[in-house]
Amino acid sequence: MMQSRRMSLIEAATNTTVGYALAVGTQMVVFPFYGLDAALPEHLAIGAVFVLVSLVRSYVLRRAFAGAWRRVTGGRSPRPAHDGLRGSSASPTRTSEVD
Repeated sequence: MMQSRRMSLIEAATNTTVGYALAVGTQMVVFPFYGLDAALPEHLAIGAVFVLVSLVRSYVLRRAFAGAWRRVTGGRSPRPAHDGLRGSSASPTRTSEVD
């Protein structure tokens, strides 16, 4: 099943928020090891730049893969993966049989 637009937005927002927090936290830990001294507002601004770059990169790659998928499949949507919970195609059920 394809993800709804709303869930895609929630996923993207969560991913961006977590990425921003990780970027700022990582900078605050790593910068001193390289002799770089930055105040919290500077860390927040640098983190924002990296988030922006990441969003652009992610969007461009997603669109490129979507375009490649359309070219390869002729525009067909991917079939949902079989989760193993709804029966097996190895033993088909017979609906009726006349002897």
